[in-house]
Amino acid sequence: MNEVIITKNDEIVMKLIHYFIVKQKYNPIILHGAKDEVWLEKLDGDYKIIRIVSGYIHNDEQLNYDVYKTKQIIKNIKKRTFSIDMQALSIFVNLGDNVHLENFSEIQNIDLLDVKTTKDLKKYHFILDSFPNIEKETTFKEKGMNLFMKITGEINQISEIESKKNADVFQLKKPVVTYAILLINTLLFFGMYFFGKGSKDIQTLLNFGAISIPHLQMGEYFRLLTSAFLHIGILHFLFNNYALYVIGSQIESFFGKGKYLLIYLGSAICGNLLSITFLPENVLSAGASGAIFGLLGSLLYFGYHYRVYLGSVMKSQIIPLLLLNLGIGFLFPSIDLSAHIGGFLAGILLSMAVGVKYKSSKTERINGCVLTALYTIFLLYMAFFH
Repeated sequence: MNEVIITKNDEIVMKLIHYFIVKQKYNPIILHGAKDEVWLEKLDGDYKIIRIVSGYIHNDEQLNYDVYKTKQIIKNIKKRTFSIDMQALSIFVNLGDNVHLENFSEIQNIDLLDVKTTKDLKKYHFILDSFPNIEKETTFKEKGMNLFMKITGEINQISEIESKKNADVFQLKKPVVTYAILLINTLLFFGMYFFGKGSKDIQTLLNFGAISIPHLQMGEYFRLLTSAFLHIGILHFLFNNYALYVIGSQIESFFGKGKYLLIYLGSAICGNLLSITFLPENVLSAGASGAIFGLLGSLLYFGYHYRVYLGSVMKSQIIPLLLLNLGIGFLFPSIDLSAHIGGFLAGILLSMAVGVKYKSSKTERINGCVLTALYTIFLLYMAFFH
């Protein structure tokens, strides 16, 4: 059996990887073709990207190329995660004597470190500002293979926990609430034809709960909610229910049934509140567009916390649905954009209030509740008192 030899460089790399993954909750990035380097990301950290480079850098020219390559990869990560600013940290554990790191101190958005031992970390004040306990947390009693076993065991344990969390969040569940809303929309749409004169008839729409300013002034506030389940014309009905089927099942799966229903109904009401602010007294309003745009806002908020997911969903769902709704706008010139805006903002704020599983902090949820309350009060004032 061959003996495994662990060098000092190997030990430093292992200690740093352990610290950033286990203690700082960074996630590994898989890069095809990357050799002798480990990439980690944490999009809400002071350093969103951390590289630990064990490969030998011989001189300034080689380091300059490494910096160029790093910038190109970071540029791609920024596109994938829809990030505007991305501060990175490159930690080199094997720089040659011909490398003059001081010549690279002005590089924008990338800090470079030369670390031969973990004690070298305290030489860099900007590292201690972001990671004040890094020297202490990278000190181990174990050496050699015992250190390797300890570190890999703890990293694997963290990876297993994170994998279970991701599986819990992203595993699709049966969208019972979405199906129920689709059923209600369908029953009401055809009900307007069986028990009235159709989905375009004014009196029928009023009887089924469409929004009308005079009726709201008489205290029929239930119309702020019931109108979200009504649709005017077959195209309006098909477009909105298709959008609800596509995006609603995702939001219900990610947030859970109760939170999803709160986001949907809250967005519908807020969209209608902003709508009646600009709605003429002689015009009726109905449709789930405010609620659906609330779900789009919710999906964007969820994607902010899971930005790797956001990149794919932007192409597959959000952009197509936005284009679809623009198309509806051309087909129906009377489409109420204020309901879209009101619902969209409500979807973001309500998602902040209910929180994204495993991601949102208690403070973030409290802020979401406060902002949602203020937003609702503002809409009520604009709709009924302004």
